[in-house]
Formats: sequence, structure tokens, C-alpha cells
Amino acid sequence: MDKSSRPEIMENLIGAINKIQDVFNALKVPNSIELPQIVMLGSQSTGKSSVLESIVHRPFLPRGSGIVTRCPLVLQLVECKMDNRKYRKEENGTTEIQEWGEFLHLKDEIFSDFDLIRKEIEDQTDRLAGNNKGICHEPINLKIYSPNVVTLTLVDLPGITKVAVGDQPEDIEDQIKKLVMLYIENPLSIILSVSTANTDIANSESLKYAKRVDPEGDRTLAILTKIDLMDKGTDAMEMLSGQVIPVKLGIIGIINRSQHDINENKTIDEQLMDEKAFFEKNYKEIAHRNGIPFLSKRLSELLMNHISDSLPNLKLEVANKLSDYQKLHDACGEEVKDRDKIIVGIVTKMTKFFSEIIDGKCTKKITDVKALCGGPKFRRIFDELFTVALIKIEPELSIADIVSYISNNGGPRPAVFAPENLFNNLVKEQIERLREPALKCVENSYDEMGKVILKLVKEQHVLARFNVLEKKIYTVLKNFLNDRLPAAKEATNKLINTELSSINTNHPDFSIEAALKEDTYKSVKIEKDAEIIEHLVKHYFPIVKKTVQDQIPKIIMHEMIKYMKDNIESELLGKLYKENQLEMLQESEENAYRRENAKAMIKALKVAKETIEEIELGY
Repeated sequence: MDKSSRPEIMENLIGAINKIQDVFNALKVPNSIELPQIVMLGSQSTGKSSVLESIVHRPFLPRGSGIVTRCPLVLQLVECKMDNRKYRKEENGTTEIQEWGEFLHLKDEIFSDFDLIRKEIEDQTDRLAGNNKGICHEPINLKIYSPNVVTLTLVDLPGITKVAVGDQPEDIEDQIKKLVMLYIENPLSIILSVSTANTDIANSESLKYAKRVDPEGDRTLAILTKIDLMDKGTDAMEMLSGQVIPVKLGIIGIINRSQHDINENKTIDEQLMDEKAFFEKNYKEIAHRNGIPFLSKRLSELLMNHISDSLPNLKLEVANKLSDYQKLHDACGEEVKDRDKIIVGIVTKMTKFFSEIIDGKCTKKITDVKALCGGPKFRRIFDELFTVALIKIEPELSIADIVSYISNNGGPRPAVFAPENLFNNLVKEQIERLREPALKCVENSYDEMGKVILKLVKEQHVLARFNVLEKKIYTVLKNFLNDRLPAAKEATNKLINTELSSINTNHPDFSIEAALKEDTYKSVKIEKDAEIIEHLVKHYFPIVKKTVQDQIPKIIMHEMIKYMKDNIESELLGKLYKENQLEMLQESEENAYRRENAKAMIKALKVAKETIEEIELGY
């Protein structure tokens, strides 16, 4: 069965959207999701208030000069039918349908006196927007139950104005413009543009606004007021027939009560009869599609069909936002109840993650594909930077210097053998040159560990809640690293000093015979001795260099990297438990606000999700 042939289901659509709208408005976040809605806008004195009162069949809106509507008014109309018991009131043998209003900000309070509804709108406007005639974006939600209305919801916006009057703010035009655009930019909004027929329609401010966001007029419906006040000899036939205004949802003419009518206590029912008579007399061919009754029915049908068409996308948006806010809430974390549990949990997670980074098993976003981090970076420091630096260090020897040294260490007669200490001294000079790149490797590893610590702390999103704890953990880890740097340097220097302390000519990889066989010496004796010593140094030095190349990375791993990996948990727990836990786990006001806001949004979105699912089941 076509949905449009099931009016009770279609009316439930509006009720369902109203329910969702109420939930979000109660959170004071009316534009959290884009809902199908009708937005009414027009310049001051175009008769917007009179149109609304005619639709409701009751005078209930504040009136006066200047901008009277200073907050969005979300008006939800609910038709009270005789066959629904909850709307019926039986008294003295007669049955009548009740009629009343309810405000979202005054729960459980019923307004059966519409003068009191007007008064509450005025008071709530002052509470929200102040007394200086300024504008407020926070809406007033009013629900009216009546047998004289069709089920319908629309948003009435402040009248468009260009000049500040009286005590209005100087930027009143910009304030209203921002508010209007906020509502009509929503692609799910049907724009109800109110203009007067007795002025040049080309200058209609409401139509100009509508055209900015809906240039083809696909979601704009125009209302023409004051048709009865047009100059003699003119009529609105071309405009009402759609030949002037480019809107696709229709143009509907309305006859409102004039101020004289209001002063003379002319009722809305009387005005509706006069309106009907006016159109039948002056616009007989199109009378059936003009006037308040037709407008009400048309708006209700438009809204119901619009909601029906929008449901799939609305359902998807609600699901996506629910997922987003759930992630936000998870990131914010729950309120702190067990401080020990939180600290131990953070430390345990960081310890595990630290090991993953060092071992090269990290699969989280901390691994930047454009830059090495942790284990892979240490491998590069050891295997590339340090090794390359060592390869470049070749013995710096001069035959002339060696000859001079031999000559200066001899007596009046030439020495039979070259002095042994010359070989030792020359080797030690070359070994000392290995100290700088070895210590540089320690420093590079220290710098990389500092980066690992920083990223490790920043990756723990839960720490964003606790600024003091985050800083404390970073300080503990950085101090821990700083304490290990001297140990790594000391071990490095000790290795170099150990090699300097004893030149081991009995090393299995060092052979004097092999060194001497590599060349044929043709020099006179002293130069031959110098060349022999040079060759011996060149054979011994690579042995020490190989040892240093092998041992320095092991020293760094033992004294710094692995030591921290094995002791990070005990170090953190030991230091953190000496601190004031209450102070450390004091979360930021921003995080607390984000968590509470996310919690409220999740609750509202779940209601929206359930409501949409109920609608789908109803089909």
C-alpha cells in the first residue's frame, strides 16, 4: 500500500521527527543533526505572526513594533482527534476535545490559556536573548494540541530587518542573517518564504535569502500576504499562478487579520470565512488552492513526504554520528573512580607498547611510514651511521714521521731493531680516533630514545585527560633516560680505554709474518723499519675497529635501551606512587565537558536511532 494512503502512519512521521527534535533541543544543540523541517522567514510586517495564528486558530504570539520574535520558535502542532481518548474530556454528559500548549523548557506544565502561552514566549525570549532586543540562536519549543490544527511542525525565525531601530544592536542585520542561514542552509529544510503582494515581489528579502541556498526553488514554498490590500485595478493572479516567482513547491495567497480587525476583536474563525469569500469572489479559478486551510494541509503533506524521503539518509547520518560520538566518549574515558586501576592500566599499556616499538613490532599509528622509529631506527644508527663512520677511519701514518721517530729514539749508533714502543704508540693514536664516533653513536641513540619516549607518551590518548599525569610520566621517563646516558658513555669509554691499555700482538687475527710477506722492502734499513711498522699498525688497527663496531651497539642496548625496556614498569610505578594521585588524575575541564557532551549526544542519538527504527517497523 502506498504510504501516502495511510494518513495515521504519515502523521506519525512528524511526531517521530518532533521527538528527535525535542531530544536535541533539550541538549541545547538544535543543529546537531540535519532534520527535515519547515522554516518560515520573512521581513518585518509581512504578516508572519498572523499566518501562524491563523494556522493554529488562536492568537498566541507576542505583538508589537520592531522585532518581536528574537529566538527561533519551533512550533509543533498536534491534531487532537475525537476518536483518541487521551484528547477527550467528558463533563456533564458532553464530550469536548481538549486544547492546550506545552513548552519544552517547562516540563509537566500545561497551558490551556493561550494568553499565558503568549506571556511565556515573551518571558522566555527575554531570558534567552536579554532585554536589549538582541537575537539568540537557542530556540523556544512550543507544542500545541488542538482539534483545529493539522499535524505539522515549523520553525518561525525573527523578521528580517536591515536597519537597527531603538535599542536594537547595531549589527542586528548580521545577527539575523547568520541565524536565518543557519536554518535554511540545511538541505532538509523546506523554506516557507513570506512576502507581501502589495509591494514589489522582486525586492522580497525572504525570497532573496531562499534563492541563495535554493537557486532552483526546489524546496521553497512562497506565501503571499496582504492580497486584499493591493492597489485597485491590480491583482495577484500572475504571482499566484507561478508566472512571477520561480518556486516549485507552490505559491499560496493568504488574507490575514488587519490591526483594525484585531482591535475590533475579529476572531480568526471569522477571518477565515472572510478569506474564503474573498478568494471565491476575486480568484474563483484558484480559490481552492489558496487560503489558510489549504496552506495548513499543503504544509503537512509536504513535511510528511519530505520526512519519508529523507529517512534513509537521516538513518545513515544518525548511525555515523553515533559511532563518532562513541569514539569521542571512549577517548575521553569514564570518570575517575579507581585511581590505582587507572595508573596501573596506563603504565602496563605503555610498557607493552614501549617493547613493541623497540622490538619493531609496533603496528599503531605511531609508526610513520615516512620516518623510521624505535627498533628500525636503532638498527640504522648501528648498521649504517656508526659503521660508515668507522669505515672512513683509516690509519693516519707518515713514513717520514716514523723515520724521524726512529732516528730520534736512537743513540750515537743506529739501532739494530726499531723500538717496540713506537708500534704501541702509533696503534694507540689510531685507537683513540675511534672514541669520538663511538660516543656519537651513544648520543644518536640517546636522541632517538628521547623521540620514542615523547611519541610513547603522546600516543596514550587517555593521558590527554590528565595533563599533570602526562607531564609527570614524561618527566619520569626522560629522567630515567638521562640517568642511563652516563652509564652508556662510561661503558663506551671503558671499552676504548681497555683497548688502549694493552696492545695484544698475540691476537689470533694478528700475524706479524703475514704482514711482512705482503710487501718487498727495497729501502735502506731505517726506512725499511718504518715501512714494517706501518704495515703492522695497518694490520692491527682493523682488529680493534671490528671489536669496537661489534661492542658499542651491545653496550648501548645493555646500558640504555634494554635496561629501560626491562625496568620501565617498575620505574614508572615507583616514581608515580610517590606523587599525589588526586592531583595527577585531576582531568582538564575541557575533557570533562567533552565527555559529558558526548554522553548526552550518545543518549540523544540512540533515541533518534530507535525512533527511526520504529517508523520503519510501522511501514
